[in-house]
Amino acid sequence: MDIPMMAESVTIFGHDGDEIEAYLARPTSEVSYPGVVVIHHMPGYDRSTKEIVRTFAAYGYNALCPNLHYRYAPGAKATDAAAAAIEAGGVPDDQCIGDVRGAVDYLRALPSSNRRVGVIGYCSGGRQAYVVACSLDIDAAVDCYGGRVVATPEDLTPARPISPIDRTPDLKCPLLGLFGAEDANPSPEQTAQIEAALRANNKTYEFHTFDDAGHAFFSVDRPNYRVEASKQGWKLIWEFFGRYLE
Repeated sequence: MDIPMMAESVTIFGHDGDEIEAYLARPTSEVSYPGVVVIHHMPGYDRSTKEIVRTFAAYGYNALCPNLHYRYAPGAKATDAAAAAIEAGGVPDDQCIGDVRGAVDYLRALPSSNRRVGVIGYCSGGRQAYVVACSLDIDAAVDCYGGRVVATPEDLTPARPISPIDRTPDLKCPLLGLFGAEDANPSPEQTAQIEAALRANNKTYEFHTFDDAGHAFFSVDRPNYRVEASKQGWKLIWEFFGRYLE
């Protein structure tokens, strides 16, 4: 698709009413579009994430990525802000939920919104997408190889006190999971545990694991990139969001 679009940095109200930076891309024509909140990976609010936001807009979505690391180093480059967030103990789950809630509210308030909003996250953002989907009223969620959804006691911290898999009974929307067979975090054994929890709680979901792919197989500028897995993954994303958001 090649829908005319625009992209810009905006300010949204996140957790506790904090003003944070976000990146918005949206089609320019005056018709109704669904929304997607893009949760960035651990390297942060970077160029490759913004390219994903623009890709959603080119396919007919209002897309918004909140900068979850903004508080830790306002105005800093993505790698420095990510390092500052890690040094502070990572983004607290409650803060992430609040920031994504602000992004969802922003998208639903756009004049061109059809009021349906999904969320997608990559790497640590995949874990956060799972947490958000169990916490907020959204319409669909995609977890792209989110690590530590199955958390050990050693993984739990004051910022992240609950293992995401334990939130599964509260999942509020259909979930798509995209994983690599060669990934260690999450491993195929862990994705099987997540799937079992979803099935036990009668949730609507679909999981796909790609052979010859590991972690971050969507990342075109990293050695982990796998062309076929990425192509098939994007096809599944368009089908899934098309079913639940359009």
